Amino acid sequence: MKTFFTTIFSFLIFLTTHAQESEYRTDIPVHDPVVIKQGDTFYLFCTGFGVAVWSSPDLKQWKREAPVFAEAPTWTAGINPEFKNHIWAPDISYHNGQYYLYYSVSAFAKNTSAIGLAVNKTLDPSSPDFKWEDQGIVIQSVPGRDLWNAIDPNLVFDEEGTPWLNYGSFWNGMKLVKLADDLKTIQNGPEDWYTISRRERSFDLDDRNPGDGAVEAPFIFKKDGWYYLFVSFDYCCRGVNSTYKMVVGRSRDVKGPYLDRDGRSMFEGGGTLVLEGNADWHGVGHNSAYTFDNKDFLIFHGYDAHDNGRSKLLIREMNWDSEGWPIVKLEE
Repeated sequence: MKTFFTTIFSFLIFLTTHAQESEYRTDIPVHDPVVIKQGDTFYLFCTGFGVAVWSSPDLKQWKREAPVFAEAPTWTAGINPEFKNHIWAPDISYHNGQYYLYYSVSAFAKNTSAIGLAVNKTLDPSSPDFKWEDQGIVIQSVPGRDLWNAIDPNLVFDEEGTPWLNYGSFWNGMKLVKLADDLKTIQNGPEDWYTISRRERSFDLDDRNPGDGAVEAPFIFKKDGWYYLFVSFDYCCRGVNSTYKMVVGRSRDVKGPYLDRDGRSMFEGGGTLVLEGNADWHGVGHNSAYTFDNKDFLIFHGYDAHDNGRSKLLIREMNWDSEGWPIVKLEE
C-alpha cells in the first residue's frame, strides 16, 4: 500500500511539474515589445488586448500573464468611440518606487491617437500590492489639427534627472517633450517641442494622411555619455511583405541633434542601419534596448518567414565597435 501511494504521489508531482513547464514557451507572438526586470523575473509588455504581458526567469522561457486592462480605460471612448481595448506599443519604467506604463490608443493609419499612463507598485501578480491604476491621458493628436501621431511612447531621463517623453509615427516625425515630475504633465506647448527624427514627407498629401515618411517607434538608450536614438524605418504589419528595419543615431544632448555614423542628422532622414530582415525574418523592428546583468540587449519583433509571416519576439545581444556604434547580429 505504501508503494502504491508513493507511486501515486510521484505521478501527481510529475503532472504538476509538467503542467507548470507547459505554461512556458519560447516562441511567443508579440508586436512592439518592452521589458523590465523585477527581482529575478523579467516582465514583457507588448501590443495586444489590454496590453499583453509575459513573464520569464531567463528571457527565453515565457509565460502569459493577465493583461494590464481587462476593460478599456473609460477615457479612450472620447478618443475613438470604436476602440476595442487593443492597445499598442507600451513603454515600461521604474521610478521613485513605482512602475510607469505608457501605452498607445489609436486607429490604424490615422492620427486619431493618444498616449495614456498607468502605474503600479509591483509587477508581481501574486503581491497584495499589485494593482494597475490608470492615470488617464498624457497627450493626444487630432486629425487635421496635428501633423504628428501620439503613439509609440518612450520615457527617458537626461543626466540632470529631467524626464522626457519621445514618441511618434509617420507624419512629421518623432517628437520629444519635457515632462513634469509626475511623469504625466507636459511642461511646455508644441512650439517648444523637439523633432528628433523624421523622413521626407510629400507635403501635397492631406494632413490626415500618414504620408510616405515611414519612421516610427523611437527608443532612447543611454550609454557612455551618449544618447542613442533607435527608430524603425519602412513598414510593419504586412507579414512576409513587411519591410521594417532599425536605424540609430546618437547625441550628447537628449534634445539632439542625433547624428548617424556618417554625420547626417536624423532630423534630415539620417540613421545608421542596425538590423534589417533576411530570408528567415521578413522585417524586424520596433525595438527597445536594455542592460541586464552587464550585457546590452536589443529586443524587437520580426515576421517569421517560415510561419506565414507571424510576428514573434526576438532578443539579441548588442555589442559595440571601437567607435561606439552598436553591432547586432540577426542570426543566432
